[in-house]
Amino acid sequence: MQKRRLGRTDLSIAPLVFGGNVFGWTADEKTSFDLLDRFTDAGLNTIDTADVYSRWVPGNSGGDSETIIGKWMKARGNRDKVVVITKVGADMGQGKRDLSAGYIEKAVDASLKRLQTDVIDLYLSHWPDDATPYEETLGAYQKLIAAGKVRHIGASNLDAEQLGEALKVSQEKNLPRYDVLQPEYNLYDRPSYDGALRDLCMAEDIGVITYYSLASGFLSGKYRSEADLAKSARGGGVKKYLDARGLGILAALDAVSARHAATQAEVALAWIIARPGVTAPIASATSVAQVDSLIKSVSLKLDQADIAELDSASA
Repeated sequence: MQKRRLGRTDLSIAPLVFGGNVFGWTADEKTSFDLLDRFTDAGLNTIDTADVYSRWVPGNSGGDSETIIGKWMKARGNRDKVVVITKVGADMGQGKRDLSAGYIEKAVDASLKRLQTDVIDLYLSHWPDDATPYEETLGAYQKLIAAGKVRHIGASNLDAEQLGEALKVSQEKNLPRYDVLQPEYNLYDRPSYDGALRDLCMAEDIGVITYYSLASGFLSGKYRSEADLAKSARGGGVKKYLDARGLGILAALDAVSARHAATQAEVALAWIIARPGVTAPIASATSVAQVDSLIKSVSLKLDQADIAELDSASA
């Protein structure tokens, strides 16, 4: 499996990341183990999670995904072969997003305990926290890196202005910088990353790992009308894509997938993998068959005509 260097970090990752948001939600512990086994057996090596996954499920309090991943790594004895990404700062019951130094200090220890590891490979600020200065947040991360609890840091959900300001503070105050960005990005949701944010990431050699890479499953092609929305727990988040542009993107995916004897999801992921300025997309699965499809997307090579057709439909 060809690996890609993640920005300026010393982390090398396969060009597809497993999304751990499903662990403890739509995948129970045994299923999660099976999915992770198949994913890593194929040579893919990176798992994305967050402390808040999956707090939205009745009976869950957060940390459920990290706990399952920790149990799996301990059972398989493979911690040194896996790149672990987790996040901090989402509302875990405190009623707000929080990137204060005191909160991060407690939250990282809780994540390490659940993951049953001594160090987090990549620790991300999950959401912007307007109440906490970048200097305070980055200073907290500096201490975690010095203590060996975190290797590298990054951020999710920042726009170009916010990321630029964070990078400026890092440089001026001699603090660690966000070396990785995790934006929402897929064939439909392009405007927030394409443009100034993408230009900044490429200029600053920032690794980019995209989330919602399949637009909550819409780009799999299984949702074609409002009647299809009841097909899964995520259907409610798909309705906004059922417009003329969304259906045009599906038509282009249908055409390209037919030419390659591939699924629409495989083509949608292959398009992101081929994008300049993207290191890897995140995608999740709830069955081994879906993992097998994700694996195929890594080796699917789209030609210039395929990419032009998809670019045009999604412009």
